[in-house]
Parts: sequence; structure tokens; C-alpha cells
Amino acid sequence: MSRKAPPLSAKVALSSQSGGKAHDNQGQAPDRSTDRRTDRRTRVWQVVAMIPAGQVATYGQIAALIGLPSHARFVGTTLRQLPQNTRLPWHRVVNAGLRISQRGGGEVVQRKRLEAEGVEFVGGKIPEGFRWEAG
Repeated sequence: MSRKAPPLSAKVALSSQSGGKAHDNQGQAPDRSTDRRTDRRTRVWQVVAMIPAGQVATYGQIAALIGLPSHARFVGTTLRQLPQNTRLPWHRVVNAGLRISQRGGGEVVQRKRLEAEGVEFVGGKIPEGFRWEAG
């Protein structure tokens, strides 16, 4: 017999003694900035997961789609922090010039994955026709 997890995490509970405010087990208010960052990362992952094989999107495009149009670097950082064995198609995200960003070796893997999906390169640049148009 399996049991469902409680609706609130074990770390955060509503206390009638605290006026209904959320607190962790030590009575401290949770770090809302961490919650916001996690939510933003989740939105990045969700949009990246939607990019079809054989197409690419830019970091800025992803940022705009999650409602943070000036946060292209946040998108890059979020993708750079993915575990090595992730199934998320991170390789489909490129820079604003439709080129692979230099990252100390990862660009070779990224190019091979894109080429395996049929994405072409002309002088190191991906032609505009491979850009994903969301929605």
C-alpha cells in the first residue's frame, strides 16, 4: 500500500501559532529567492524540452518565453548546471548569432548532436531556417 506525499514539503509547514505563515522546522521563514530561482529553472527546462529535434532556439528566445527577456545568461547558467547524463535537449540552445557558444570542449558534443538531428552549419553558423518558432 503506497502513501501519497503530503501537499506541503516536510521542511515547510503552516503553523497556526505563527499566524499561518510558512516556516521551516527551525522556525525560520523559507528563502523565497531560492523558490523563485527554482521556479525559473523549471520554466527554462520546460521550454527547452519543447524544442523539436532538428531545430534550435537562442538563450534570449528561451528567456523571453519564460517571461524574463533580459535574462539570456540565466538560461545559459541553468543549462550549464545540468547533470552530464540529462535527457533534456540542451544542445538545441545556441547563442544569438545562431552559433554554438564556446564552453571548454562541450561545443564539439553539441555540434555532433545537432548534426545528427539534421541541423546544418555554414561557416560555423546555423542557418535561420533551423530556428524554432514557438507557438
